[in-house]
Amino acid sequence: MTTVSGKPEDIFDAQSLKAKKSSSRNLFNIIMTGLSGLCILLAVIPLVLVLFYVFANGANRLNLDLFTQLPPPPGSAGGGISNAIMGTLIVVAIATVISVPIGVLCAIWLSEFGSDDTSIDEYVRFGVNILAGVPSIIAGVFIYGLMVRPGRPGYSALAGGVALAVLMLPTIIRTADEALKIVPQEIRWAALGVGASKYQTVLKVVLPAAVPAILTGVTLAIARAAGETAPLIFTALFSPFRFNGVIEPIATLAVLVYNFATLPFQAQQELAWAASLILVLLVLLTSIIARFATRQKTY
Repeated sequence: MTTVSGKPEDIFDAQSLKAKKSSSRNLFNIIMTGLSGLCILLAVIPLVLVLFYVFANGANRLNLDLFTQLPPPPGSAGGGISNAIMGTLIVVAIATVISVPIGVLCAIWLSEFGSDDTSIDEYVRFGVNILAGVPSIIAGVFIYGLMVRPGRPGYSALAGGVALAVLMLPTIIRTADEALKIVPQEIRWAALGVGASKYQTVLKVVLPAAVPAILTGVTLAIARAAGETAPLIFTALFSPFRFNGVIEPIATLAVLVYNFATLPFQAQQELAWAASLILVLLVLLTSIIARFATRQKTY
């Protein structure tokens, strides 16, 4: 049997060195934790200030008239933004109806049916990433050239919805693709093992398991689309009247804020702040929905 022995001085020096290293690590951890907390604080402060400023300027116009009346003529007091609220919901709904089926089907193909022999799916993912980085105004100009310019149908809610759908697609495709990937492979094998076809496995097993995560991507895409201004200026324009059909110009909250914030009339500026607050609350609502959706496991 071998025994380990040493001088008391050597043992003391080893313990002292170990204590110094532990103290240094603890100090480093404290410093980095403090820096991380400071960075979090610096990131949260602008958000809090923006929310506080918008709420302070827009809360005084929150009343029933705001949700039931039309915007007043320039220089007149009172009125509301009911047409812009309704218009935003309609345009975003059109964009959602267009983008969600296309985005989810594209994600299903990439995740479940992509060929291993070719790199087509990689090219598709690369194209989706490029589309995600395209400025929103470019999407507006693109749809303007297709649906609005002279000789085409013109400014309309439909054109605005298509422009927003282009912006929503990358978020939905990437989120749905990742949601389908994290569904355990064993679930697919189990479904195939009991005689289900590939399509039955995807539609009845894999897709329902990934629905919560897909819903998160959809709500995030809706939150982004609801706040876009540039594409709607080129496609939906603006209307001081109520909704009159999907092939007519339509009012939206983002464009109303853009138009009214620059007017030299206090009533219109107050409506712009109120519309900003409503828009922030809509985005907050979609984010809360996304959080509730992610509380459920995807498998």
